[in-house]
Amino acid sequence: MSVMSQRCILALVSSVLLFFTAAADAQPAASGAAAPAASSPPPGGLNRPGLNQQRIDELSHKHDGFYGALAPQNLSKPRPKPPFNLTGTWFVDLRRAFADFMFGPPYPEFYEAGQTAMKEAAEARKAGKPYRDSIGQCYPAGMPMIMTRVWPISMVQEPTVIYMMFGFTNSLRIIYLDGRPHTDPDIAIPTYNGESIGHWEKDTLVIDTKYFETNQHWIDQGLPISDEFQMTERVKLLDKGMTLQIEYTMTDPKNWKGEWHSTKRWMRMDYSDIPEVECLPNLNENLPSTEKGHAAVEAREKAKEAAPAAAPAGK
Repeated sequence: MSVMSQRCILALVSSVLLFFTAAADAQPAASGAAAPAASSPPPGGLNRPGLNQQRIDELSHKHDGFYGALAPQNLSKPRPKPPFNLTGTWFVDLRRAFADFMFGPPYPEFYEAGQTAMKEAAEARKAGKPYRDSIGQCYPAGMPMIMTRVWPISMVQEPTVIYMMFGFTNSLRIIYLDGRPHTDPDIAIPTYNGESIGHWEKDTLVIDTKYFETNQHWIDQGLPISDEFQMTERVKLLDKGMTLQIEYTMTDPKNWKGEWHSTKRWMRMDYSDIPEVECLPNLNENLPSTEKGHAAVEAREKAKEAAPAAAPAGK
């Protein structure tokens, strides 16, 4: 079954559950919990019952049998002290070459889809045109490309979790450190940054990530991924904590042979913060570096060429 079919089924099931739980929502709160005081129905005919505990648990994504990453009971559990803390603001190291934001070359041996993408990307570059410019249309960059956007990244590390907040479109990545397993694949929901589970191996943080959304999700210049794409990151701090290094191992048996390896570094930026950023398609259309922006520039140039020459002044 395709991911899109799964989502349609989930949406239908959610609608049915909402219908059949509407009456239950009106029941009093469970014994031992104080129910809110009665009040007048809201204006405008919005007389919808309040939520019962079951519905609250569903909508709040309550875990079955384990605490959330920020629950005090989870944060206070005895754990070995981690070898380092990533809390801080970081910026990808592009001092050697701007092209270092890409994860290749070297590239693995691509199958047909990857080979086609490489060929079409080269033709687009030769013509001076963007290729698979999904980011310019406000699709998420996704992993691994979100890590090397030319924007700062703020990281907050707790004993149970690491939050990565990206200046680029304020994307969020969460890496769980509390020992939880990956979600059952039958109920996992694909996302652009995937589900990341980390553990410590001596002085290295090892992160396993899978369950990626594939829609408009590319690596480098338009290389596709499939639902079997996975990655492992080996994270270290170097230079007395001033340099972050990540060794990537990426696999996708539907798109390339064997493993794709790449190593990236980031510089600690103690005088920087991430800004608030929103991606707005109507504004991106004015940027020549985006596909629509490039087309708009070409259209304006053609309009100028087609317009009749203005008569000299005074004639």
